Amino acid sequence: MVRVTNLLAAPDPAGGGTVPQPSINGSLPSGLSTKVQQVLGLVAWAGTAAGVVGVLITGAVMAISHKRGESSEHMSRLGMVLGGCILVAMAGPIVSWLFTTPQSGSN
Repeated sequence: MVRVTNLLAAPDPAGGGTVPQPSINGSLPSGLSTKVQQVLGLVAWAGTAAGVVGVLITGAVMAISHKRGESSEHMSRLGMVLGGCILVAMAGPIVSWLFTTPQSGSN
């Protein structure tokens, strides 16, 4: 297995050495974590609200078309709206899963 540090090691033009490695023990500026959590929460609520509005609008258009006797492909539109709702609902857990550091001793 090739390690990233081995890939980044490069000869120094001045004589020897390697590419400097950044510290991975940095910290966030104070208050940034709280603000990012607030923004993500607002975006999640906005996405959920947009999904509910999309389902309501699609249902209203379906009802109007049915009353007029028109046939249309509303099920595909409803499927796209519901797919978007699922994507918005799964975005948070997917990001948490991708960026969570594994705990020592857990499998």
